Amino acid sequence: MLKVGVLGAGHLGKIHLRLLNQSEKYELVGFYDPNSENADKVSNEFGYKKFDTISELIAAVDVVDIVTPTLSHHDCAKEAIMAGRHVFVEKPISNTVEEAEEIMRLAKEHNVKGQVGHVERFNPAFIATKNMIENPMFIETHRLAEFNPRGTDVPVVLDLMIHDIDVILSVVKSPVKNINASGVSVISDTPDIANARIEFENGCVANLTSSRISMKNMRKSRFFQKDAYISVDFLDKICEVVKMKDAPEVPGDFDMILQNAEGVKKQIYFDNPDVQANNAILDELETFADAINNDTTPVVTLEDGAEALRIAYRIIEASKNR
Repeated sequence: MLKVGVLGAGHLGKIHLRLLNQSEKYELVGFYDPNSENADKVSNEFGYKKFDTISELIAAVDVVDIVTPTLSHHDCAKEAIMAGRHVFVEKPISNTVEEAEEIMRLAKEHNVKGQVGHVERFNPAFIATKNMIENPMFIETHRLAEFNPRGTDVPVVLDLMIHDIDVILSVVKSPVKNINASGVSVISDTPDIANARIEFENGCVANLTSSRISMKNMRKSRFFQKDAYISVDFLDKICEVVKMKDAPEVPGDFDMILQNAEGVKKQIYFDNPDVQANNAILDELETFADAINNDTTPVVTLEDGAEALRIAYRIIEASKNR
């Protein structure tokens, strides 16, 4: 079993601690949190070992799970990697692209593995459909959330939209050609609602909308490709797949048939896959353990996290230039 320690014992950090503690692939050694009052509370309530310094924690483990505020991701990852430890870093990978690039460089130099916590890659509805998403040419995403003061220290693009950016980049195998975007600050000092249009060199277009001031929560993505429409509801963990094929010469009584202006007939049918319930956070942590143990590539690499961050900042810059 891999010895693991957690940096940060806030809301998400406590979830990671609980899941790592129950995982059969890790031995939870303990955690570090700079807030001594919070650290004492977590240690007393759950029985996890509390470390007094980051360095002491890093020295005691094989894997460092970084669940601290984004501003400290780089420094924490750098110290862990230079000590030869594998790192799991919550999204976004870092505060700046330059920091992300240094994390990648150091990981290669010290021959350690890294994974970024883009948890939607492990959403069961996406897992059920991702192999059906083939060369999508139009993608539309809506990620809307009710207002929560937690996370408003960064633009909504880095807080929410980056989830969808990562998912889109994982299915569109083409460089980004152009980005147009707009954003509005309503409550916070940074944009609370944003829209982006990403054009890829292969002709695919992705339209993304994110808001943290909505009346209801929504996390939906729609993928349109030749002869297929795929809808993924990341919130309710359900999916819908609608496909078209050449209509039979003699349709059945209940076959759904469409005919275009040229007289070509297509049959519409539903091919909804079975969605297997899972714990996405536990899965992302345990697949990282598998990558370390089997010396394979993590599901969400440091490069993936850096590219998502790079596109996010291009969206932020594009919205400023409007």
